[in-house]
Order: sequence, then structure tokens, then C-alpha cells
Amino acid sequence: MVILASSSSAHAAPPPQWNKNKKCQQEDLEGRVVLTRHGNGELGWRHFSGRHNIKKCRVVNGPINGKPDKVTGARLEYWGYAINGSRQVKIVVIAQHSRKTADGRYDAGRGQKIGVITAYCKGMNRCPDWVNE
Repeated sequence: MVILASSSSAHAAPPPQWNKNKKCQQEDLEGRVVLTRHGNGELGWRHFSGRHNIKKCRVVNGPINGKPDKVTGARLEYWGYAINGSRQVKIVVIAQHSRKTADGRYDAGRGQKIGVITAYCKGMNRCPDWVNE
């Protein structure tokens, strides 16, 4: 009789490093407190401030100040507009209102929510500089 020891050679990848510290915070009209965490290159402030050129908390907090425009489980989408004279652009803010991201890779910790995953100007990769004025 041969007994084989079970060994797991397929280890789960360690969770990505990300900064859970709060950068911004806004309460929506339904009473949810939505944090924007510093994050990393994949989610949070560090992701969208560079990639999508959003540099001010007010650009993110403005849309969150209302009700979610689209809800898919714990994924909330808030829409708003940045207006400067005759210029206007739609701002989309996506938040995960749960402890973990949908793919399970990120965990905010017991009693915490992931918060804002990304924010961007609809229809463009990079928001115009005037959005941050």
C-alpha cells in the first residue's frame, strides 16, 4: 500500500499591497459613508489621480454627494458633472461598498468598506486639467 502525502503546490497568490488610509470621505444621500483610500496603481486615489487626472477630492466627492445612479450588488456608480464656463464633462465614480472587492483580491478589513475603486471622465482616458481648478 502506498500513501501519498497531500501537498499543495499551487499556493494562492498573496494579496496585493495597497494603502488603506483615507484620502477623501463623503456621505451619500442614502447614508453610506464612502471613503476614497490612497490605494495603489490598480484601485483608489493612486490609480485614478495619475491615470485619469483627477487631483482634487471635490471631483470625487461631488457625485457621491447624491444617490448612486447604478447599483449592481455592492458596486455603486455615482455620476456627476464638472462644469467650467461652457465646458462640461461627466464624472463617473465607482465604489465597492463591501469589505472585499468583487474578485476577492482586496480586503479592507473587518467592519470596513473598500470604497472608491476608480473615478474618470466619461468618454476619455484622461480628464482635462480644468476639472481640477
